[in-house]
Amino acid sequence: MIRVLVAEDQSMVRGALRALLELEPDITVVAEVGRGDEVLAAAREHAPDVALLDIEMPGRDGLEAARELAAELPGVRAVVLTTFGRPGFLRRAMEVGAAGFLVKDAPVAELARSIRAVVAGERVIDRELAAAALAIGATPLSAREADVLREAADGATVADIARRLFLSEGTVRNYLSSAIGKTGARTRVEAARVAADKGWL
Repeated sequence: MIRVLVAEDQSMVRGALRALLELEPDITVVAEVGRGDEVLAAAREHAPDVALLDIEMPGRDGLEAARELAAELPGVRAVVLTTFGRPGFLRRAMEVGAAGFLVKDAPVAELARSIRAVVAGERVIDRELAAAALAIGATPLSAREADVLREAADGATVADIARRLFLSEGTVRNYLSSAIGKTGARTRVEAARVAADKGWL
């Protein structure tokens, strides 16, 4: 039997995933968690073969949970499930060592096939998303530009951002100007939204 851990913050979705996967003759769900910061402990306790990780979870996102699993329990294959079909998320998932990246609207038969494939040592990626990721390429933002945009997303002032990141206000303005240009946005809040939509933040 393939042992699966399901990490999903919405209890209805988590329950549905469990019920659907339990219909497969060779798959059993050995643990469920609703927070990203519970994944590693649950994986240690239940020894799953595969961890299905939602991206958006409280405590820690699915990408960070995948990074932890790769570092601490490399025998557990992480498959990221998301409603956000963003190429940047796919790239980040591969960088942290995820074995798979699938959108949640995929048929359950495809999910089951993907679980079997990653257990067999393969990497499984949503085809359309892979094509989009190749078309877009890597993020054009530097690490500092991304930091500044994250802080700007909620409308923080230049002074607030400078204080939080221990930068001068002039440096923050320069990073914001550069990030706005690279995203093709008109304002810093719009630039943060564009970057987030592409999975660059």
